[in-house]
Amino acid sequence: MFVRVQGLYTEQFGERGMTTSRGELMDLDFDDTVVRELELYARRVTRALGLSGDSSCLQGEQPASVYLALDGVLPDFPDRDVALLWDENRGWAAAVEADGQDPVVVARFGTEVRPAPGDVANWVDGLLEDVEVPQSRIA
Repeated sequence: MFVRVQGLYTEQFGERGMTTSRGELMDLDFDDTVVRELELYARRVTRALGLSGDSSCLQGEQPASVYLALDGVLPDFPDRDVALLWDENRGWAAAVEADGQDPVVVARFGTEVRPAPGDVANWVDGLLEDVEVPQSRIA
């Protein structure tokens, strides 16, 4: 499901693209080429990670960003939820969350803004397994 709320998009990634809660395709009233490209990229990363996309959101307005809740925890933060964040200027970052607080970035994926989805998935797997991954750098 894709819901637009003042530029914030939440989505359940489906094969047909953006749909309403009743499963109907949603028409957007603006040139959404950039948003659709980002949605496709985010969907590919979500699939590479083996996630459903149920806990994700995409903001298509400047600066564009993506939020993906991850299954699992980071070894250094076992009591915190972990999320994958993307923004159009810096690319992917891993962040930890605590109730009522903004996510805190703890690692970034290299310098490439839109790396291949499989590379992102391998990086995340390494972080969750506490394996040194070459693309990681401390935030």
